[in-house]
Amino acid sequence: MKKVFRGSCTAMLVGKDATIDGSTMICRDNDAHGSIEPQRFIVVKPEEQPKIYKSVITGLEVELPDNPLKVTLTPRSNLVEGQWGSSGINSENVSMSATETITTNSRILGVDPYNMEGLGEEDLEVITLPFIHSAREGVKHLGALLEKYGTYEPNGISFADKDEIWWLETIGGHNWAAVRIPDDAYVVAPNRMNIDDFDFDSDDTMSSTGLKDLIEKYHMNPDTGKYNLRHIFGSSTVRDSEYNNPRAWYIQKLFTPDVEQDPRDQDLPFICHANKKLSIEDVKFALSSHYENTPYDPYGKMGTEEEKKMFRPIGMNRNHSLHILQIRNDVPKEFAAVQWLLFGVNTFGAIVPFYTNVNDTPATYRDTTVSFDPKYVYWISHAMGLLGDYDYDLYQDARNTFELEAVAKFRNIQIATDEEAAKSNDIPALLTKANEELAKESYDRSIKLFGQMIEVGSPKMKLSFDLNG
Repeated sequence: MKKVFRGSCTAMLVGKDATIDGSTMICRDNDAHGSIEPQRFIVVKPEEQPKIYKSVITGLEVELPDNPLKVTLTPRSNLVEGQWGSSGINSENVSMSATETITTNSRILGVDPYNMEGLGEEDLEVITLPFIHSAREGVKHLGALLEKYGTYEPNGISFADKDEIWWLETIGGHNWAAVRIPDDAYVVAPNRMNIDDFDFDSDDTMSSTGLKDLIEKYHMNPDTGKYNLRHIFGSSTVRDSEYNNPRAWYIQKLFTPDVEQDPRDQDLPFICHANKKLSIEDVKFALSSHYENTPYDPYGKMGTEEEKKMFRPIGMNRNHSLHILQIRNDVPKEFAAVQWLLFGVNTFGAIVPFYTNVNDTPATYRDTTVSFDPKYVYWISHAMGLLGDYDYDLYQDARNTFELEAVAKFRNIQIATDEEAAKSNDIPALLTKANEELAKESYDRSIKLFGQMIEVGSPKMKLSFDLNG
């Protein structure tokens, strides 16, 4: 098995009765250990799908089902360690995000060790999304693959259709558990085992064969009278209290502010209810945030230098993309699926609503190069993030204005496209054209902001001299 460089993301799920427009949303920022990992946005047609899938990392070969669906994906540009499909929506309007790296403990790994020749994040999206027709089917399909082939790492995976959202977590080498997210709830999932209270007898849960018996046989449950999977299979470490828990705490503080909690708490709830219905803009802010208006903000003025470095922020230099996979319920199914995308450092960019029932994707997002090339949005966005980080206060107003105006324009294009699509005889062609317009707006506005940042920042350079001063 080759060495794997693991990502460390933040996921968020929002049920249809918890969103402002009645859509389902599964969302995740895609992080990695390195600061540079170029991403692409592609569409894969059925005739382009292989019959046999081979993992680059482990060499495992998996025979794929017949009749694959068309899918969108956001894979890496560098394919040395495989495609890593990451996020996408198929032609049946089923969305999937894979994966959120989670935690585990020695008790379950002693019982069910990892299979180092099995499946991992590299593989899961591309061997699942083209073959499922509902979120619930996605859980069953992936669960069967995990039990058959095993996995070499712990992951959380989300699925959604227009009605349901499911969250699946791998457990040990071959086991797994999944929960249907209530329609009126939201979930924040950092890099830890997230599922807490679990009812094995509910229609809204699923799990691997014999998981409950395994818990009993090996005396794994520390609680009495209930099953809390985070207690049974997860970690509860100092690292969790600094790296993972504060992210859940901050987003829960944003959307459920009346509940007082400690950022280090190991038992922050999995299922949450907001005090308002959530929008795309709410989720984007949450998944780009860095503890604003708390002492823990690295850019803030409230805390000490020690406090500013105390917790891992959500928006950070290792963000490489942010996706919000939205299945809408207020428009016809032919254009209900929207893959909102932001490439680069999330804090400094604007998220774009790309349609997924398309023939191709825009070149500025599709063809991202491995090395720096300003023709592609990923690289411009990363450059803006780097420059903005050096003087956040100096660039903050320009960045905020850019995001406000850009997303307003994107929504304007989307509204016009929805209206035209309702009367169109060739919806995929129309949506493909709309995506090109959206991508051009995104690129042009990003280039303009980058230029403004250079103009504003240049007089602040230390390499200067004033004859009068």
